[in-house]
Amino acid sequence: MTKMHPQNQRLSIKLLRWVILTALIAGGVLSIGQISLDAFRAMDELDNQAAQILDVVKDPATQAVYSIDPELAQQVVEGLFQQREVHYAAIGHPDETLLAQKSRPLHHAPFRWLTDSVFGQEKQFSVQLIKNEPQPVYYGYLVITIDTAHKSELFLERSVVVFASGILRAGILAAILFLVYHYLLTRPLSGIIQSLLKVNPSEPGRQTIPAPKNHEYDELGVWVSTANDLLEEISDNQQKRRAAEARVLKLSQYDPLTGLPNRLMFRNHLQSTLDDAKHAGHKVAVLCCGIDDFKSINSQFNYTVGDRLLQAFAERLSNNNGALHTASRLGGDQFSLIQYNIHNAYNVAELAEQLLKCLSAPFEIDEFSINLYTTIGITIFPDDGSNADDLLQKSEQTMTLAKTVSRNQFQFYVASVDSEMRERKLMEKDLSHALTNNEFNIVFQPQIDYQNNTIVGAEVLLRWVHPTRGFVPPDIFIPIAEDNGTIVDIGNWVLDEACKQAAIWQKQGHFIKLAINLSAVQLKDSTIEKYIKSTLDKHHIEAQYLEVEITETGVMENLSNAVDTLNHIKQYGVSTAIDDFGTGYSSLSYLKKLPIDKVKIDKQFVHDLLVDEDDTSIVNAVIQLSKSLHLNVIAEGVETEEQESYLVSRGCDMGQGYFYSRPVPADEFLTYILEYSKTPSKID
Repeated sequence: MTKMHPQNQRLSIKLLRWVILTALIAGGVLSIGQISLDAFRAMDELDNQAAQILDVVKDPATQAVYSIDPELAQQVVEGLFQQREVHYAAIGHPDETLLAQKSRPLHHAPFRWLTDSVFGQEKQFSVQLIKNEPQPVYYGYLVITIDTAHKSELFLERSVVVFASGILRAGILAAILFLVYHYLLTRPLSGIIQSLLKVNPSEPGRQTIPAPKNHEYDELGVWVSTANDLLEEISDNQQKRRAAEARVLKLSQYDPLTGLPNRLMFRNHLQSTLDDAKHAGHKVAVLCCGIDDFKSINSQFNYTVGDRLLQAFAERLSNNNGALHTASRLGGDQFSLIQYNIHNAYNVAELAEQLLKCLSAPFEIDEFSINLYTTIGITIFPDDGSNADDLLQKSEQTMTLAKTVSRNQFQFYVASVDSEMRERKLMEKDLSHALTNNEFNIVFQPQIDYQNNTIVGAEVLLRWVHPTRGFVPPDIFIPIAEDNGTIVDIGNWVLDEACKQAAIWQKQGHFIKLAINLSAVQLKDSTIEKYIKSTLDKHHIEAQYLEVEITETGVMENLSNAVDTLNHIKQYGVSTAIDDFGTGYSSLSYLKKLPIDKVKIDKQFVHDLLVDEDDTSIVNAVIQLSKSLHLNVIAEGVETEEQESYLVSRGCDMGQGYFYSRPVPADEFLTYILEYSKTPSKID
């Protein structure tokens, strides 16, 4: 059934909007132009008024200066203040103190914030006091300052009238134009549309469209006549063409049993998808699904049950099309799917895992409850092939080979990728229990202030000791935690543990600022600011002893959101730092927007500081840039005395690295603090 267009999408409404908008814009622009000219006139009037005032009192002021008469000068000044616009007046003698002066406060008006930007708060005028006898002699000067508020008030009143009248005239003109267009165009078109809506799409030639009244011979009438001819012609051929197309399409493109696209249609569609992905630079996955031991199903039951089972299987595949482009039946018990615009093999592994779980649920066929198990072979474009035939063939081969090893599983065409995905899945499973099993701990790496050679802070680092794997590097498990969202709970645990340890140290008299790393996922968490505040309150830690570190890449995922989050954190008194600076999107434009207090130079630049000229230049540039923005600078990865000396000479504020200490547990860190305070300064 044909639906009416929404009211706000009608041509008459659109025309009304555009006419009114255009007229109002034109009226507004013209009014603003007139107001601007009026502003210049008002400023000229202000100058003329000041000149007239000065002319009136010039002679008595000259006489007062000539005779050095303070009383006369004061009278002149008092006379000037009869004018309400005068804010300040003074009569002076060269190289001497003022004979007389007076001022009063600026007139308070609610509109000053606007008019002061145009006229200024006040304007100063002066005139030299010269007496001609017989030659001109300069005796002093007369200065007045005019308060612009009174003139501005008159200007605003005139501006409101000008703008309102301009908008009103524009509105009236817009209404007239709209009525003309509506009568000549939109109303006849609306009548044609109403007639078109009554046409039966299945038999369009059985009803003609009447021409609008008084438009039988113009363009609208010709259009209606041509449309009636076309509708009649369409009606004659429509049914035959539809029937023929339906038969051809069903025979050539779709599987008659399941209704899914057949192998030929799937191959063509896959090639088209690959062409688009090649131009866009995207990855595409092809998944070949084979039912494990389907022959035994037919033997155990019958072919009718087997066919209905295939239909139910196809329906489940089709219901999982949220992440899929196409599902098809290749033949027999084999089906194929496309997953497009993937980022990595891990995305495909997740989909395959979901499919296996979905397809393993029992199928209810008549009175039978049948369990099916599926093996999936996976290929990825462009890694495993560049065309549809190669990818489809390799995915079928992978599925067939996987069946010889095990059932109800998925396998990638490349063994290394398959192994990596399985290892990652195991790591993800172990990581989900690591927090509950108390497998995490935190260590502290001291931060040294180069100005007074003291330990002013420590970076809190997370460590995972797996019960069987042993130590797992953070660069391996942190990305996994960020992908599955567990980084939020882990990060909250790190913050709580760090604040708990800080509270213990403060009771012992050691006030150390702790730097906590925030991932991009935590920055997106709407509760992170409140959690930081509640954790500080829980352990009675002042906000000045906590610092959050963010990475460049984490910030640039959503710069505006990151700025808002960091602003809220800073409102609590927590300081902020940008970590690994120089490795990502280093830019003065974004650095100026971020509410940060400190910049950390990445250790990869410090490592070859005195060896690689490029790294040396980068370090110097970061220090100079940070200083120009009034930010503190800390270098991480300091390992030698030469590196420290160079950083100090260039104005770096702080440093951390193995030259001072490795990241150590809390008890060792406390020992380090006590020993460091007794060590002679290593910094010149």
